[in-house]
Amino acid sequence: MPNEEKKERLIKTVTCLGFAGALPEDPLFKDAYEVGKALAQNGYVVANGGGPGVMRATTEGAKSVGGRVVGVTFYPKDMANFEGRDKNNRIDEEIKTNNYLERTLKLLETGQAYVVFRGGTGTISEFGMAWGLASLYFGHHKPLILYGKFWEDIMVAFMSHMRMRPEEFQVYRVAKTPEEVIKSLELFEFMLEHDTTHAFNPAEKPFEI
Repeated sequence: MPNEEKKERLIKTVTCLGFAGALPEDPLFKDAYEVGKALAQNGYVVANGGGPGVMRATTEGAKSVGGRVVGVTFYPKDMANFEGRDKNNRIDEEIKTNNYLERTLKLLETGQAYVVFRGGTGTISEFGMAWGLASLYFGHHKPLILYGKFWEDIMVAFMSHMRMRPEEFQVYRVAKTPEEVIKSLELFEFMLEHDTTHAFNPAEKPFEI
């Protein structure tokens, strides 16, 4: 009996978002490194903003096991608090953008799923955009993995104080270990393949801005 062809994976690239100020000795940096490593070990391409902190950590983790990394960059002239490109973040492919908004949108376009780590206002804006798009395109959305137990309190606060729809709490999972990240991706992949309300195709743009 001939071998069946392996089904093409729907989630190929995972965009990692988080705090640019995390240093190598920071537990956050180490967590991001291990997640990047786990993603690459399981055949995912890692995407990040090409900068320092969590971005560099996920690159180093992926590269430690021979993984591939895409960096989406922006070279500002007058943004004093933007981290910019980190030469120590040794990405394999660079996608240059013209401004901060374009960079954010390209980061969200590049991945078929997102891992969001602890971060500041930049991470909050990226998370908000990703979550908002998942809500708007529910059924055709890109899933989010929120890394760290602290996210549970944040999501409870949103539920308690904001005007939320039930489906907005179906597009993400909270993961506390790299293993849980991989299991969450596999679960989302299963849901996307078997839920007839979804029409997710990685060859097509799942949303239009």
